[in-house]
Amino acid sequence: MLDPSQIGFALAAGLAAAAVGLSKGGLPMIGLLAVPIMSLVMSPLTAAGLLLPVYVISDMFGVWNYRREYSGRNLAILMPAGALGVGIGWATASVISEEAVMLMVGLIGLGFCLNRWFGRMPTTPRPADVPRGLFWGTLTGFTSFVTHAGAPPYQTYMLPQRLPKMVFAGTSTLLFAAINAMKLVPYWALGQLSLSNLTLTLALTPVAVIGTFAGVKLTRVIPEKLFFRLVIGALFLLSLKLVMDGVVHYARAAAAVAW
Repeated sequence: MLDPSQIGFALAAGLAAAAVGLSKGGLPMIGLLAVPIMSLVMSPLTAAGLLLPVYVISDMFGVWNYRREYSGRNLAILMPAGALGVGIGWATASVISEEAVMLMVGLIGLGFCLNRWFGRMPTTPRPADVPRGLFWGTLTGFTSFVTHAGAPPYQTYMLPQRLPKMVFAGTSTLLFAAINAMKLVPYWALGQLSLSNLTLTLALTPVAVIGTFAGVKLTRVIPEKLFFRLVIGALFLLSLKLVMDGVVHYARAAAAVAW
């Protein structure tokens, strides 16, 4: 008979796997919840390592579903930049704190959302360009490596382009599939992947795959304006949580030093 802690872990793991799958189906705002959900029952770093294989496997199904719906120009810019960001994350893993990255990513996301809601927005879509794409793509790869939270910088670059809903979703799915695959070797080298978790990965994979196909279906039926409102709303909530977590961490650290 399972004890309450085992039941709690199973529920958290199942919900996180479903969130991963839905994100690979085109709902990135839901995938952002995966690591925070697992962090309720384990450390965020352990959760990130545990979920990475689930991301990679569900990515395969997401790529298949969006194999004809994506922006080739954006991927040509963002994939090399994402690889650079993953490399920077690997190289600085021992000196950059997770909390500092969370705070930085949260502030970027909040700034973008507030500017989107209250600033003067351009009347015409902003096309993909190499300088901005390289900057935001590198930041996407870096933050995805450290916290699986690459969506805020990615969306900061992509949303002003006002791409069609399915192209936006497909580009997101293909880019993060590539970035997640790039993270496997560094995660293994840093000891964040473990063969002992293979059984759990296999158990969570069907949940993530079902979530992927459900995400594709939902993405196709959600009205386009509502889809992007949900994306921006989720970006704001996630960014706010990241900032709060970072502030709380540094406040506790300052209090400990003061004592």
